[in-house]
Amino acid sequence: MLDSGPLGRLAKKDPRPDILEWCDQVVRSGRELIIPEIADYEIRRNLICERKLHSLQILDGLKRVLIYQPITTKTMLRAAELWADARQRGKSTADPKELDGDVILAAQALEADAIVATENTGHMSRYVDAKLWSLLG
Repeated sequence: MLDSGPLGRLAKKDPRPDILEWCDQVVRSGRELIIPEIADYEIRRNLICERKLHSLQILDGLKRVLIYQPITTKTMLRAAELWADARQRGKSTADPKELDGDVILAAQALEADAIVATENTGHMSRYVDAKLWSLLG
């Protein structure tokens, strides 16, 4: 499951060869790459704000060729549990007033039984199996 870092790299107008090669290698190996709706939202809002229309088209294209996982009520209920549990243990990943996309992504990963491919395992690994995307070959 792609975190917003690797997804944003893939949606660039001219993505670096390393992310393209990695994506191709994962797909060719028979594993699935999942775009979680929360990561799509995080990337999409910035692309819209910055008027990067070409990158928006790339993002939409990725949603057609990879697996897209929408946010469900079940996901949001699990995310609320993760958010509360982290705060009760003093291990929150965001300000209490923030939505905290990390717990939503974690809940989506738990729902899909997926490893999160990310650029920063610190926050995400509190909730799910998270690996640096570049090391998931």
